[in-house]
Amino acid sequence: MSSGGGGAAPVLSVRDIAVDYAGPRTVHAVRGVSFDLGRSEVLGIAGESGCGKSTLAYAIARLLRPPARMTAGSVVFHDTDGTAIDVTALSGEALRTFRWRRVAMVFQGAMNALNPVLSVRAQLGDVLRAHLPDLTRREREDRCRELLDLVGIEARWMSGYPHELSGGMRQRVMIAMAMALRPDVVILDEPTTALDVVVQREILEEIDRLRSVFGFAVIFITHDLSLLLEISDRLIIMYGGLIVEQGRATEIQAGAHHPYTLGMLGSIPTLRGDRRVLHGIPGTPPDLADPPSGCPFTPRCRYAFGACGAAVPPLLDVGTLTACAQYDPALRPDGPDDALGSASASVPAGSAADSPVEPAS
Repeated sequence: MSSGGGGAAPVLSVRDIAVDYAGPRTVHAVRGVSFDLGRSEVLGIAGESGCGKSTLAYAIARLLRPPARMTAGSVVFHDTDGTAIDVTALSGEALRTFRWRRVAMVFQGAMNALNPVLSVRAQLGDVLRAHLPDLTRREREDRCRELLDLVGIEARWMSGYPHELSGGMRQRVMIAMAMALRPDVVILDEPTTALDVVVQREILEEIDRLRSVFGFAVIFITHDLSLLLEISDRLIIMYGGLIVEQGRATEIQAGAHHPYTLGMLGSIPTLRGDRRVLHGIPGTPPDLADPPSGCPFTPRCRYAFGACGAAVPPLLDVGTLTACAQYDPALRPDGPDDALGSASASVPAGSAADSPVEPAS
């Protein structure tokens, strides 16, 4: 699916996004996340459950609901004519018009995202009625057929209900809904979760085909790093609500630097080549209602030293953008720990290529 879009002009600029969940103990789910999304680029966001990746997606699309609240940051959409739209400042009709026309989202778990008591026709029609109210009933019907045809579903399923469709078909309906208004950006929140590997590949190929036709950019969110290495132009690795590593997918596969990324890569099994011992990441994710001081990965990191608990490290350019005190020349003038350097240089090269999901193109 990769298109080399990392150098393209940005379609979306995210700056210092912070999201909290209010409650007896406020959860700081996303903490100062920034990145640019290139036009037609595929940006993968990976991390284990609870790292903040889905919350970040909802914040970008302005779909957060209480008790979630964006407490800081901005999202700016760049139109092809040079116009910049501050998405975080939109409200009311302006926000409703922007959403799905510019940024659309395919939600995790299509069975839960689709209304179980409404037919596919009714749910696609609702999108068109809300955003294209001037369409006649016949025009809406024709557009619904066209959308289903785009994602490879026969028109006869327009009268079907979600429970009558397979998991892959339900996910295709969600993609059709996202495509209804030809958006510039599509956010995919774990779209292949709970699907078998054959259906996963079909869905990925469908997304890639549609992207080649319409040219939209993709933010693909999943915990499956091996999958993202196959399909992404660039990768963001999140941990504890923060970005800990960012770079081109090829750079991260060839030479990741952050201990968390190295741990994720080291836990991916290969189907070919020499046998190797898989190493999981010990411990548990941090409590974001009471995050540890400094780097959130410190309690689980075998390379942690005194400075790691003092302050959240900035992203440093060490081949990839990496938030690790080991690479800070002010703290480690002689360079990172030898063991970390050796681990970074020996990332298993075959992990992604041996993934059961083959590249879509």
